[in-house]
Amino acid sequence: MNLSELHPPAGQNHKRKRIGRGPGSGWGKTSGRGEKGQKSRSGYSRKRGFEGGQMPLVRRVPKRGFHNPFRKEYAIVNVSRFETIEGAAFTPELLLEKRVIRSLKHGLKILGNGEISRAIEISAHYVTASARTKIEAAGGKVTVIESKS
Repeated sequence: MNLSELHPPAGQNHKRKRIGRGPGSGWGKTSGRGEKGQKSRSGYSRKRGFEGGQMPLVRRVPKRGFHNPFRKEYAIVNVSRFETIEGAAFTPELLLEKRVIRSLKHGLKILGNGEISRAIEISAHYVTASARTKIEAAGGKVTVIESKS
């Protein structure tokens, strides 16, 4: 087999439609645009969401509330989760590696939900007061990392 002998399967490649090349081509005169109307004119371009004059969906649907574009989203881990994870020292990178959290986003936050019975060392960007007291009561240590943002 030669590279020069290779060709696409029959019917895969189609000839390009040459528009506006006379009546014999089948795409002459109006060039496939039809007769009259806005879409047949040159320079026509429809705005996104335009529905032919009907009230667009974006304006029909009720809007309510507020979306804060500066919202910070944290990777959250509860204190009780550390009971099931092996090891004594935890960092955000280690939790990411062990797939306890999916992504760091704006930082790691430890919440005080649940109980912990063993001593652990945790480094996190944010730690709630209840989480800190539970970890320290179990003989552990909490280190707060300087925030990324």
